[in-house]
This record gives sequence, structure tokens and C-alpha cells, in this order.
Amino acid sequence: MTASAPRRILHFIQGLARDGGSGRYGDVYDPATGQVQAQVALASADDVAVTVGAAQAAFPAWAATTPLHRARILFRYKALLEAHADEIAACISSEHGKVLADARGELTRGLEVVEFACGAPHLLKGEHSMNVGRDVDSWTEYAPLGVVAGITPFNFPCMVPMWMFPVALACGNTFILKPSERDPGTPMILARLLREAGLPDGVFNVVHGDKVAVDALLDDPRVQALSFVGSTPIAEYIYARGCARGKRVQALGGAKNHMVVLPDADLDGAAQALLGAGYGSAGERCMAISVAVCVGDATADALVARLKPLVEGLRIGPGCQGDPDMGPLVTGAHRDKVRAYVDQGVTEGAQLVVDGRGLRVAGAEQGFFLGGCLFDHVLPSMAIYREEIFGPVLCVVRVPDFGAALALVNAHEYGNGTAVFTRDGEAAREFAHRVEAGMVGINVPIPVPMAFHSFGGWKRSLFGPLHMHGPDGVRFYTRLKTITGRWPSGARATAEFVMPTMK
Repeated sequence: MTASAPRRILHFIQGLARDGGSGRYGDVYDPATGQVQAQVALASADDVAVTVGAAQAAFPAWAATTPLHRARILFRYKALLEAHADEIAACISSEHGKVLADARGELTRGLEVVEFACGAPHLLKGEHSMNVGRDVDSWTEYAPLGVVAGITPFNFPCMVPMWMFPVALACGNTFILKPSERDPGTPMILARLLREAGLPDGVFNVVHGDKVAVDALLDDPRVQALSFVGSTPIAEYIYARGCARGKRVQALGGAKNHMVVLPDADLDGAAQALLGAGYGSAGERCMAISVAVCVGDATADALVARLKPLVEGLRIGPGCQGDPDMGPLVTGAHRDKVRAYVDQGVTEGAQLVVDGRGLRVAGAEQGFFLGGCLFDHVLPSMAIYREEIFGPVLCVVRVPDFGAALALVNAHEYGNGTAVFTRDGEAAREFAHRVEAGMVGINVPIPVPMAFHSFGGWKRSLFGPLHMHGPDGVRFYTRLKTITGRWPSGARATAEFVMPTMK
């Protein structure tokens, strides 16, 4: 008897699952077993063109739909997402590998953006000024852009797309999602539930693929704007190519998030915070803390002494089974890449306090597992400090004082998120104002803002002027139009040949 062929995950175009015409498919793995569980269709440029055409055809009617009606669809969508939470979390865990509790948390953070977008009637209100001149009024409106697209990473197959499309749809745009081909199942659930909520066909579409699909979206003149989350090299590529073709682009890149621990900090609390922020989701988070900056050797010695047994005690196993702290990494290739960083750190002279390279998970020996790794005495010149590892590897760097800690954080090329742990309000305030990062936590290790604020980093962690969701999300997905009107009151107008002014 031959094994059955893996199920196929197709595109979602104009309300229907479609195979496309490329004939290409990619393998989707179960990270806990190392086995192929599905195949996903990989789009050709023609497939993308068809998808853009569907979104463009749906745009006029959707843009003309009242913001209140759009909000009601999103309200129904929120209820459907909550009703299908277990299905969504299971899909995330089975394709990405993260534990179920983390998958549910990911959905919750995505739901918060839907809740924010349900305020479309309020979010799209303009401003009005009466009598800016005699019998002249001026007001603003927010117009949708048209067809917009999002390219999203593997580490948050639910949350990151939901940073984008709920706001884009609320603003009256049609949307094309190009999710990661590594875990494409969850976006298909999101698409199905949008249709069940009453979203018209063609307003939201999913096209799977690789660089072929990405380049087709970047090059199609009908796509007005593009959002991206991923590594810095690809973010820079997408920003440059998209802008060169006249598109509005926001591209969020990599990170190397530091947590500064001052001598007066609650070290037990700091160690627990580092455990969750460094090893949650196997470190596959753009906001993961990957560097602990300890002020003073005594602080470092005490913190490492607390961290060592905690990292050694991490419960690691399949994300869908039991209640582990950490699941596998997303692919075997990525696990091997992270392991190579650990090898390099040892070669460069860092002290490997906890070595997770030899981990074997009983009953899941072929899974993509790597145990938690903890380095001490890491130097800024080392690759494990400079580069984004995106795995369960935490580096401890020792500095002599607060000024050196701040200078270290500010010197790094990335500026996504950072945190400081201290009981000193003055030091915390100075750190928050002087640090060069887009998101700052004070005794909060992962300072991801709520949906009604905006998410984004500084320096080479963000390309483009606007952050995601919150007020910046509305600005990104709309064009501002200012209208100035006069209704004649009886006096005959005369020509003016100078710059118009309001007298």
C-alpha cells in the first residue's frame, strides 16, 4: 500500500480556493515530527496578476461601502475568530511548532487589531474648519488607496497578517496577502472566516508563493501599497524595489533586542522575564530579548546564577502535546542555522553556560528541536551579538555602568525594541528618552504596544516613515484629501493674480 499524497493548500482568490497555473508546490512540515504534512501551491506571476485583477475589480464597490457597514462585518469577523480559536491555534502550532498557549496568545493580539479596526467610522473622521476666509470652509477626508498587499513571515502566521488587513479593509482598500509558504494553513482559515462574516468576494485574497510572487506584487502597477515583516535584507530589498515603482511601502526588518539590567533590579523577576522573552516561541520572535546587558559583574554573576537552572529546566516538546514551555523550530534548515551560531559563539570565545545542542525529545527524535542556550561573557564583536539569530539563544553582555549600557544599545544597527529593569525611576526615565529604539519597556521585557498604538522600530529595523496598526496604520492605508469650498454670498468674484490668501 502506498502512502497517500499530502493535502494541498491552494490560493484564495475572489472567494474561492484555486490551484493556480504554475504547477509548483512547496512542502509544509510538521516541525515536531519532521514529516511533510501538506503541500502549498506556489504562484506564478500570472497567478498574481489574476489575484490583483480580482482585488481591483472589487475595489470600487468596497470603497463605496460605508465605514459603518465595514465595521459591522469586522464585528462579525471578531466573533467568528473567537468561535474558531481552538482550530486556529491548533493550525498555528502544527505548522509553526509553537506551543498552543502561545498560539492562542498570538490570536488574541491579532484580535485586538480587529477590535481597533471596528472603530472605522471614528478612525476615518476628518477635520473641519469653518470660515478659514470670508465664506470659505476647509475640511479633510481620508480616501482609500485601492489594492494593497501584505507579505508576512512564518513566525506569526495569524498575528502579523492581522496587523495589516483589518485596518486596510476598514479604510476601504482591497487586500492581497502573501503569507509565508512555511505555515500557510492559518491564513486560509482567516480568509474563510472573513467570507463567512460577509466580506464581498475579491476584497480579501490569499496568494501563496516565493520570490516569484513577491516580485510580481512589487512590479504590478495596480498594487498601490505594500506592507512587509521579515528580515532586514529582504525588507530593504522590498522597500527599494517598491518605492522605485511608485508604491507606498512599510517594511519591518530584523532586531537584536537588549534588556538592560541595573544593579538595583529585582533579579528574580528579571530572570523570569528573560526566560519568557528569550525562549518563548523558541526565540522566533522579532521582539524576543536576545541580549541581557548587565551593569556590573556582580549583577551579571547573580543573574546568570538564577538563569542557568531555569534554562536547563525548560520543558521542550511538541507544541500540540501536553503543556511544554517551548516547541521545535520551524524547519530543519533553520534549526541547523541556529545551531551553527551556537558553534560560532563557542569558537569566538563566549562562555556557553547552558548548551541545548544535544537535546533529544523522546518520541519526536526527527523533530526540529534545539534546547535553550545561554552564553555569558559575550563581546560586541562576536557574531552571536551582532546578528539576529532568531532562535532560543540568550547572550549576556557585561558593562561597567549605565552610560556604557545605553551606548551599547544605541550603537547596534537594529532598533526594534528594548527594555530596562530597575527600581530607579530617574534611570528608567533617562533610558526611555535617550535609547534609540522604537519600542521601550520599563520592567516590561516585550513592550509590544496595544493595537490602538502603533508598532515599529528604528534604524535598520524599519524602512518607511509609518509604523503598523494604530494611528499610523490608518495613515498608511489612506490618502489625505483637503477640500476648501466657498459658496458665493452675492458679491461678484474678481480675478486675483497673486498667491491666494484668506482675507
